[in-house]
Amino acid sequence: MLSRTLKCLQLQFNVSTILGSSANKITSSARKISNLHRWQKPHQQLLVKFQRYVNFTPLSIQTHAPDTKYVSESGDGTPDFMALFPDIVRELTEEIRSLKADEAASWNEKALKYNAIGGKKSRAFLAISTYKNLVKPEEITPENLQLLHYLAWCIEMLQCFFLILDDIVDDSITRRSQLCWHKKNDVGIIAVNDAMMIENGIYALLRKHFRHLDCYVDLLELFHKITFITTSGQSMDNIYANKKVTDFNIDKYNVISDTKTGYYSFYFPVAVAFHLAGVKNKAVFEESKTILLEMSHLFQVQDDFIDCFGDSDISGKVGTDIQDNKASWLAVICMQKASPAQREIMEECYGQKNAEKVARVKKLYKELDLINHYHVYEERKYNDIKIKIQESSNDVPKDAFLSLLNKFYKRQV
Repeated sequence: MLSRTLKCLQLQFNVSTILGSSANKITSSARKISNLHRWQKPHQQLLVKFQRYVNFTPLSIQTHAPDTKYVSESGDGTPDFMALFPDIVRELTEEIRSLKADEAASWNEKALKYNAIGGKKSRAFLAISTYKNLVKPEEITPENLQLLHYLAWCIEMLQCFFLILDDIVDDSITRRSQLCWHKKNDVGIIAVNDAMMIENGIYALLRKHFRHLDCYVDLLELFHKITFITTSGQSMDNIYANKKVTDFNIDKYNVISDTKTGYYSFYFPVAVAFHLAGVKNKAVFEESKTILLEMSHLFQVQDDFIDCFGDSDISGKVGTDIQDNKASWLAVICMQKASPAQREIMEECYGQKNAEKVARVKKLYKELDLINHYHVYEERKYNDIKIKIQESSNDVPKDAFLSLLNKFYKRQV
């Protein structure tokens, strides 16, 4: 059951084991900022501690972090996902040093430690929990879990690749409560190359740990395919951010939702778990993909609603979809329901930085009763997806999908 395996989300890794003699200092520092993170779940709080270690301890200390392939999550010898990170860094550093490119190795190590730690790790945990739900208990061996955790980190490294480039395109200032990598004084536009180094590190890890397995080629093709699909979605998103609001429509919205978010955030982690678990039935992949893309669509609509009407004290961010001229679900539905006069308001105010014009768009959304429209849509979409899961074939991990759906239903962040 996924509910059982979701315990991995708590990330109960032993900080002192991972950090060695630096643990007490890090734990003390983490306590000082704990009040800033009361809204976070326990696993996010632990990630904050780990992130502070990576970002703020001297590089010499970081480099000599002990190998912790088999740090126990619960005292049973189970390899811990977070504890594998020092090995990931070490292996990739050694790979580059073998080319006698010592300076590049040190730089890539710095880029990895800055960018790979932080975030919710939701894609990695989805892959981990799906795999544990798929296989028999006797197959959840330390060796198989180590392979699973390598794959989970490969997923997170692909996320790093996308985020670094996305921040450059958007000229973003901060990411995960720290300065964007390209905004650091000693980085700049070289961040493009750093993103490519991190992405290609994925294939170095896959080659080293998976080329002897039957799933190796399938994994390679999956990572390449998802990268291609997601970059196509990013391109669509950027193109439509420069179009007029009158060009927005639900068909294009669905394409952007699927290609930018759906395949990568929902289908990809599950497909990774399928391949490692030895699933060969293509019909299972296709049926799962259909369900997961439906989930992703609901998730994206929620994101768009939260960006406009969410509580920033809960979400931790202030939405800018209106100012950024995003082809959001609210904008699309507004243009569908608006009268000619109301469409003129959207044309005049949407995509403008002026606070009064932003407020006018939000007022129009309320006049068109889009808040209630959203809640009705969310309820209907949830029930439709639930029925699809229940009616799917027995080979589809129904419990896993239902648990995932329930996890973000009526979310506020």
